[in-house]
Amino acid sequence: MTKADPRFRRPLGLIALTTLALTLAACDDKTETNTSTESGTIATTEGSGTEGSGETASTGSTSSGGSRDVLVVQESADIPTLDPGTTYDTGSGQVVENLYETLVTYQGNSLTELEPLLATEWNIANGGTEYRFTLRDGVQFHTGNEFKCADAEYTFRRNLVTNTSDSGNWFLAESLLGTGANANDDDSVTWDKISAAVRCDGETLVFTLPKADPAFLSKLAYIGQAIVDSEHAKEIGEWDGTEATWKDAVGKDLTGSPLSQQPSGTGAYKFVSKDATAFRAEAFENYWGDKASIKNVLIQIVPEQAARLQAFLRGDADMVETGGRAIIEEQLRGKPGVAVLDNLPDTSAFGIFMNQDIKGEGRLGSGKLDGQGIPANFFSDVNVRKGFVSAFDVDTYIKEVQNGVGEPRNFLLPETFPGYNPDVEPPQFDLDAAREAFQQAWDGQVWENGFVVNATYRAGSVPQQTGMELLKKNIESLNPKFKVNLEAKQWSEILEAGDKGEEILISTGWAPDYADPDNFVHTFYSSEGYYNPRANFKDEQIDAWVNEARSTSDAERRDELYTQIAERARDQAYFILMPSTPGILAYRDNIQGISEENYNPMLAFARAGTYWKNLSKN
Repeated sequence: MTKADPRFRRPLGLIALTTLALTLAACDDKTETNTSTESGTIATTEGSGTEGSGETASTGSTSSGGSRDVLVVQESADIPTLDPGTTYDTGSGQVVENLYETLVTYQGNSLTELEPLLATEWNIANGGTEYRFTLRDGVQFHTGNEFKCADAEYTFRRNLVTNTSDSGNWFLAESLLGTGANANDDDSVTWDKISAAVRCDGETLVFTLPKADPAFLSKLAYIGQAIVDSEHAKEIGEWDGTEATWKDAVGKDLTGSPLSQQPSGTGAYKFVSKDATAFRAEAFENYWGDKASIKNVLIQIVPEQAARLQAFLRGDADMVETGGRAIIEEQLRGKPGVAVLDNLPDTSAFGIFMNQDIKGEGRLGSGKLDGQGIPANFFSDVNVRKGFVSAFDVDTYIKEVQNGVGEPRNFLLPETFPGYNPDVEPPQFDLDAAREAFQQAWDGQVWENGFVVNATYRAGSVPQQTGMELLKKNIESLNPKFKVNLEAKQWSEILEAGDKGEEILISTGWAPDYADPDNFVHTFYSSEGYYNPRANFKDEQIDAWVNEARSTSDAERRDELYTQIAERARDQAYFILMPSTPGILAYRDNIQGISEENYNPMLAFARAGTYWKNLSKN
C-alpha cells in the first residue's frame, strides 16, 4: 500500500496510508489532505472534487441506494487513474480491480492462498526461476477482442519498461530484472533482459527470474499487474510494444494515459464514464465468469463527511467513507438499515521512527549534548532509543486513540502475515526502565545535561498528535531537563523531509503491496529498504537475515529468520511500535456478500473487502 495520494499513491515502492492511529508515509510528494476510511484507517488523499452528481451509472437519473440494480458508494476524493500500469493508490485500485483482472487472485479471505483468475494453472521449474502459466480460453476484453498470451506479454513488458515512480512496478522489476529501477536510472535494464524475462511460448506465458523469489506469485496478484487489451492499447496511442520504441516509453507518466481515458479489461464490469464528481461502470454482459448481480456501480465524490453520513443513513448510498471506528461506533452502529462488520484483519504496520543520522542542522538546536538540542547521531545510542521505547504507553494509546481495540505488537509486521511470531515478547511501557536507560545514555551526559528533541506529526491528525503527546508527557516526566517539542506539518512536507533524512522523530507506517512479509521487513529493517532514510541505521546481522529470508522458499526457515529479526530489532530498540488496529466497516443491510469469510484486506475496495461482482442487493 504506498505512497502519493496516501489514499494511497506511492512512488517507487510504497503505499501511503495511515491507520486510525497514524499517518502512513511511503509515497511520493503529492499534496494531500486527510480523510478516514471505514476500515479503521486514515487515508491521506488529494482532496478534490465536489459533492456527488446524484446520477446512476448508466441512466443519469437520481441515484438511490435502494435500487437493486445500482451500487452507490460515496467517497471524499477522486480516482486518479484507470491505467493498471500506474495504479498504486486505493482510490484507483478499487475501480481497476473490477474492470481488469490479474493472472491469480487471493482465495476468499486468505492472505496466503492464491487461486487462478486469468490463468488456469502454473508450473514452477528450474529452482524457482521459471514460471509457466496456462491461460484461460474464451475470455473477451470489453472491446470484444479475445484475450491471448500476447496481451499478457505486452502488459508485463509495458510495466517493466515504464516502471514509473507512481506505480508498483518496482517490485515486479526486482523479481524479473534484479533491480527495482527503470532503464533511465539503471543501465543494467535492457530490452534483451525485459524480453527474456517475460515471453510467450505459444499460448503459454513464461516468466524467467534471475533468482528465486518466494513472493513472486503474490506480486502477480497485485492489481497493478492486471492484463490490458494490447490491441486496443496500441490503437489508442499507447506504447507499440516493440524494441524500436521502448526507450521512449521508459518512465512515462501514465496517470492520464489514453488507456486511463479508455480502459478495456476482462473484468466483470466495464467503464462507462468518469468526471470530477462521479465514476460509473456497468456489468459486462460477455464476462467469462459468473455475471454480476448488480448491474451498475456509481462512485460519487462527496468531500463533506456529514453529507456522506446523512446519505448513508437515508439509504441513498449503500456504502460511504465514514471516518473510521469512532464515527461508526457513535453515529452509525445500531441505526435502522445499518450493518457493521467488525474486528477485520489489520494488514498495516506503524511505528515512530528515531533517526540515527539526522541530515541538516536546522532543527537540532545547539547540535550538542548540552541541554539545548541534540547532535545528529543522538539516537545512535541504544540507551536513548530504549528510553524512548520504554516511555511509550501502548495500552493508554489503545484506550484513548483506538477505543480500546487493538493489541501491542513485537514487530513492524502485521500479525495477520506469515512470519509474525506472537510468542516474541513486545516492548513494555516501563518508566523505571526508561529512566535507567537515559541515565546510561551517552555515558551519563543525557541525564546530566538533558536534551531538546523536535518531533513531527501530520497537521490535522488527532490520533497522531495524541500519540506524540503521550510520548512527550512521559519523556518529560522523567527529568525536568528533557524537552520534546511537537510540530504539526503538512503531509507533503513530512514526506519530503523524511525522504531526505531530515526528520528527527516521526510517525509513519506501511500497508502491503503484496501479501508477503518481505514487503514489510525489507522496507523497515534493511539498510537498503525504502524507509531507511527515516531511521538511518545499518545492522549487518539484520541485513543478512533479511536477504536470506527474501531468497529462500523454505517457509519454516523464513519464519525462523523473521523471529530473529524481531527479537534483535526489539532488543536494539530500533522503533517505537504502534499497536494493531482491527478494521471495521459499515454498510446498508440490504447488501449481500459482505462477510468475514469474503473479506480480504488485500483488495483495494476496502468498503466491502470483495469484488463488486460478489455483491447483491435485496
